[in-house]
Amino acid sequence: MRTPDPVRGLLTVLACTLAVACTAHAQTYPNRPLRIVAPFPPASVTDILARPLGQKLTEAWGQPVVIENRAGAGGAIGAEFVAKAPPDGYTLLMGTNGTNAINASLYRRLGYDPLKDFAPVTLIATSYLLLVVHPSLPVRSVRELIALAKARPGQLSFGSGGSGTTPHLAGELFKTMTGVSMVHVPYKGSPQSTTDLLAGRIEMTFSNAAATLPFIRAGRLRVLGISSAQRDPALPDVPTIAESGVPGFAAEPWFAVFAPAGTPREIVQRLNLEIVRIAALPEVRQHYANLGLNASTNTPEQLAAYVTAETAKWAKVIKAVGASAD
Repeated sequence: MRTPDPVRGLLTVLACTLAVACTAHAQTYPNRPLRIVAPFPPASVTDILARPLGQKLTEAWGQPVVIENRAGAGGAIGAEFVAKAPPDGYTLLMGTNGTNAINASLYRRLGYDPLKDFAPVTLIATSYLLLVVHPSLPVRSVRELIALAKARPGQLSFGSGGSGTTPHLAGELFKTMTGVSMVHVPYKGSPQSTTDLLAGRIEMTFSNAAATLPFIRAGRLRVLGISSAQRDPALPDVPTIAESGVPGFAAEPWFAVFAPAGTPREIVQRLNLEIVRIAALPEVRQHYANLGLNASTNTPEQLAAYVTAETAKWAKVIKAVGASAD
């Protein structure tokens, strides 16, 4: 049945009015302060990434950019907050493969849909994990750690920044691939996990380099391996876990900026262009490199496809190890 012409005309007018309003809004954007939500505690990698980004956006746009930490539930609390925020480009998420890919399979009752509730803006950095141990543990290689864990089943513990985070799943994957039994100790964030590792209350962590490199260089922690498929040129003497007795092992975190779903495309594009420009600045790239992060950007469409692929990848891992955060 055809829509009556007067109704069709009204719908056309409304659509055109909305399009004009969105375009006008995008042209004046931003005209007030923005906030970037880091879904983990201060000093976490999302926080470390968000702060220079916020500073550069403030300089470029002349509007304050506030970094807001909303930690807990493997990043789900902060992610849900952004998912339910007004889709106007003024509330952004510094998301991770945990918040925007892993949590979809890890939580049975997640307060947001990682694929439907966000407008991807751009990837901003990729990283790897370092397998680090307390110096009191009598091991100096991954192979020695595996041997010790098999000799002491269930006696060694590994910490993470929360159930379902990449460090947690990396540990579960390590257990599965090596046949060892270790106890997972979840924390509210990576800084707390690192604090207990330094104190010797846990034996090891799979940690973002940014959280542990200073302590490794100071001799307070010992690094055994890197979780990426290839060695990092910045750490040429650190072998990959895959080449150290666990063939095929790989766990590579990523970080990306998201807006709430429904954010006007013009605003998403403006955010993308500005953030890509900032990530390419030599001082920003060097800052990230010093923390074991690789500046890496893409288009909103490329990020959307990447998130979809990552969601499927980690769903298989979670099912294989039986991991759950509920």
